[in-house]
Amino acid sequence: MLTTGGYGTWPSPIDATLAASRDGRPEYVGTVGEEVWWTAPRPAEAGRRALVRLRADGHEESVLPPPWNVRSRVIEYGGTPWAGAERAEGGPLLVFVDFADQRLYAYEPDGTAPPRPLTPLSPTGGGLRWADPRIHLDRGEAWCVLEEFTGEGPTDVRRVIAAVPLDGSAAEDRAAVTELSDDRHRFVTGPRLSPDGRHVAWIAWDHPRMPWDGTVVMLGEVPDMAGGPGAGEPARAGGASGPRSAPFTDVRPVVGDTDESVAQVEWAPDGSLLFVSDLSGWWEVRRVRLDDLAPGVVRGTALRPGRSEEFGGPLWKIGLQWFQPLANGLIAVIHGKGTTALGLLDPATGELVDAEGPWTEWAATLAVRGDRVIGVAASPRSGYEVVEFDAATATGTDAGSAIGTDAATATGTGVGTGTDAEADAETAARTGRVRVIGSAHRDVVDPAYYPEPHSRTFDGPDGREIHAHIHPPHHPGHRAPEGELPPYVVWAHGGPTGHAPLVLDLEIAYFTSRGIGVAEVNYGGSTGYGRAYRNRLRGQWGVVDVEDCAAVARALAAEGTADPARLAVRGGSAGGWTAAASLTTTDVYACGTIMFPILDLLGWATDETHDFESQYLESLVGPLAEVPERYRDRSPLYHAGDITAPFLLLQGLDDVICPPAQCERFLARTAEGDVPHAYIAFEGEGHGFRRADTMVRALEAELSLYAQTFGIERTDVPRLELTKGRR
Repeated sequence: MLTTGGYGTWPSPIDATLAASRDGRPEYVGTVGEEVWWTAPRPAEAGRRALVRLRADGHEESVLPPPWNVRSRVIEYGGTPWAGAERAEGGPLLVFVDFADQRLYAYEPDGTAPPRPLTPLSPTGGGLRWADPRIHLDRGEAWCVLEEFTGEGPTDVRRVIAAVPLDGSAAEDRAAVTELSDDRHRFVTGPRLSPDGRHVAWIAWDHPRMPWDGTVVMLGEVPDMAGGPGAGEPARAGGASGPRSAPFTDVRPVVGDTDESVAQVEWAPDGSLLFVSDLSGWWEVRRVRLDDLAPGVVRGTALRPGRSEEFGGPLWKIGLQWFQPLANGLIAVIHGKGTTALGLLDPATGELVDAEGPWTEWAATLAVRGDRVIGVAASPRSGYEVVEFDAATATGTDAGSAIGTDAATATGTGVGTGTDAEADAETAARTGRVRVIGSAHRDVVDPAYYPEPHSRTFDGPDGREIHAHIHPPHHPGHRAPEGELPPYVVWAHGGPTGHAPLVLDLEIAYFTSRGIGVAEVNYGGSTGYGRAYRNRLRGQWGVVDVEDCAAVARALAAEGTADPARLAVRGGSAGGWTAAASLTTTDVYACGTIMFPILDLLGWATDETHDFESQYLESLVGPLAEVPERYRDRSPLYHAGDITAPFLLLQGLDDVICPPAQCERFLARTAEGDVPHAYIAFEGEGHGFRRADTMVRALEAELSLYAQTFGIERTDVPRLELTKGRR
């Protein structure tokens, strides 16, 4: 029997501690021999990232104990922080970046010795940082991205591809690190070596473009190792001293442009170059053969054109992967529009088969070992887990044969004629076997308390489409009184060149199970819907995002889904900007939660953020030299006095991307008014919260804000003290 109680008053077993314990997801999956490894969050261990090893017997174990934190700070958002290689003797060799000092370390997990540093420290600025390593045992080196600070400012930095000796000879000697590329480009990804070892490819771009605006694929030749024999001669056991790699030669751009985003590049087994490009308006997998290269940049051939869906995404971290070639010539791909699937693409025919399963979001990380494809996926009923797709069961014994049908057939629709049993057997054969192998989702509470979301498309200003995921209040044992409308919180995602996935999030369930709805808005500028949708935000940040969030909120109220008097807005990072701008420019919301935000465009455009995004506003807002007034007019800082709704401001004190100084200036201006507000700053937190105690306090404070603003009585969270400024 259902108990009647007002929206927002319902009890829930999903408390803040539980939600915090499930924050984060597996990342950077890879294989070492037959084993699968990945990094995983540890909120209860000061928010570190652990490196997890899946043994052959299915046992998961942390490779390194606390306080080791396997996480890179290259471009501040990081990138692939580890690589492993199987050796004939002594077990696997691991190289990894430790967050504390950003040095690259070598470790033999089957031995007894502790990790040993491979790279030196630097006293200049942010020092030396490393990402996207690849181990080359035959050379006795790890190739990776080197980010080197040349001064004390956040933009005093250069990036190159470098070779680090595995013998530790560079641990105290910067000169022992060989720079394989020059620093002609501001940003580079890790190098990908061709199957014959003669060529190398990587992605590069420069200010003021972001990688989703325009990048180029660079191609170089790999010379024989300096001071010794060629690359084919193995180094001594353990990577001992020997010949060193020489810088790449004949380096030239071959793919991409200032208005074409190439998000990933890899080599196919046949020596052709595979890459993901949005030349058509959608990120698609394309191919170019080295024999077809002419002087200048070429376009390549699209392998599955015309689907109007994404086979790639925004390169926020170095080394993200949306596809991986298999040895048999097929390509594992992540693709979709709004939601994503894992599929197998036959480049010879363009045919595509999807893996079956409940997952609606595949993270940008893939690994391949033989016929096994490993990824990380989640669904509306399960958190992110490590999933294995057995491609052999989808392609049959003839590895070179075409793989059959498209995704519609693979998911069981339009299978063809015959009995249901025959159809099921055909579908199973074409889709392949999929199983969860690690970080498996476990229902820590009755899943009846999970939200039951649905995706919708709303009409925005000028009739433009707005995509959103709606999570209504849901509780198995409670209902609201007849006629009462629920409060809703509009969530603005970060980026802003990003998107909100349709997956289980216990932070959302924390609210919906108490009777507060959540609307995640993929406003104009979001990824997953093609370049035209992404470009809606060019020059319009603080306008289109604010309008789209408000349009969804108003539509929910107008149709009787939400209480128009009990609407809130919430966001972090770029979403924090949207939340703050919404409170200063609209009257839609009764309150808001602003987390680690951008509040002052003028400050952010000059010296208050890191190098990677230091010129992001040139496209989001417009060139500062041409439209300086726009930077002031749109900044919430200069309109703080216009806020009439209570707000909660949450900030990490170690944040170098959205620094606390902006929050402090904002609060100084709100002191001129009498709007109730609270500011909580967290020691030891950077951009985005990682520690369990931080997330618990933040969630409980947010719920208390809504309870006080919406007139809801709750005694299960500490009361947030709201203060008023002085006129």
